[in-house]
Amino acid sequence: MDEMDNLNNFWKGKKVFITGNTGFKGSWLSLIMLNSGAEVKGFSLKPEKNTGLYSKLKLEDNSNNIYGDIRNEKLLTNELLSFKPDIVFHMAAQPLVRRSYIDPLETISTNVIGTFNVMQACRSVESIKSVISVTTDKCYLNKEWEYSYRENDNLGGHDPYSASKACAEMITSSMRDSFFKNREIGISTVRAGNVIGGGDFSEDRLFPDIIKSIVNGEELIIRNPLAIRPWQHVLEPLFAYIELAKNQYNSPEKFSSAWNVGPDAQNAKSVRFILDNINFLYPDLVNWKNSEYDEPHEAQLLQLDSSKFKNKNVWVPKWDLPETINITMDWYVSDLEGISSLELCEKNIKKYLSR
Repeated sequence: MDEMDNLNNFWKGKKVFITGNTGFKGSWLSLIMLNSGAEVKGFSLKPEKNTGLYSKLKLEDNSNNIYGDIRNEKLLTNELLSFKPDIVFHMAAQPLVRRSYIDPLETISTNVIGTFNVMQACRSVESIKSVISVTTDKCYLNKEWEYSYRENDNLGGHDPYSASKACAEMITSSMRDSFFKNREIGISTVRAGNVIGGGDFSEDRLFPDIIKSIVNGEELIIRNPLAIRPWQHVLEPLFAYIELAKNQYNSPEKFSSAWNVGPDAQNAKSVRFILDNINFLYPDLVNWKNSEYDEPHEAQLLQLDSSKFKNKNVWVPKWDLPETINITMDWYVSDLEGISSLELCEKNIKKYLSR
């Protein structure tokens, strides 16, 4: 029996509600869930343009989607009540640090009030057995030390985005402790590192900026080439969420908590490491230079300790960073050559599951 069969054994027929399903990670997760036989309903803002992965995979044709804002508690609650899901993945967010400086109110209201609304809405739906609330590694009070952050370290945030995600963590925890103790339901937060992978066309993200510079023949401006991050392929955290949701469904008390989702320590590397690896794979493909402008504050060093996942035998990372870079670039190059996004994504999923 292969790994896809194992997925199907649990997920086939399960009703899965995904907030933020039109985003980069949400699109990949929706595809995995649909291919696993789950019935999927999405709740998300309408994509700003039809060139993103959600549109390229034609997911709107294959799942039930409601365009709505998670700050609209009434609409969100009604959709959850009508669908009666078994499992909820909460991924909707304002996900960009730099945008949070431009519009801190949107960031805080979406990430804080929106998360509260999701948890409040879940209180009304008796069918739900597992909730995965996705936050970020940036929720930690980052002291920029060599030490990798663990789930019991202090939360905080220099910028509005990081602070909003720390608040989302505390809201989820307090709602779980206050209102879900007498129900058989697993509720966890997952703190993922920086994700990369094919199909990300978002603004202000490293690989979309790299591909845009290549296509346009422009010099790439890099804000902070020495910044070290826990980079990982998008499939790594998604399969961590999937395995955690399954474990919570069966043993809610054992698995309800906060979880780090990051690569092994040796794969936390600088932005320059990624650029150098791309230019090794494709000589002189990326022409880049440092930004000449004063940029808003972003952490220089951030690493995660994901040993809790390993110790609980839930999930371990499969791809190291050089392989992740290779797989990601192959996706984009193949996409530019006209190969369908669906074929490329399913090829990556099959490769991941075969490891």
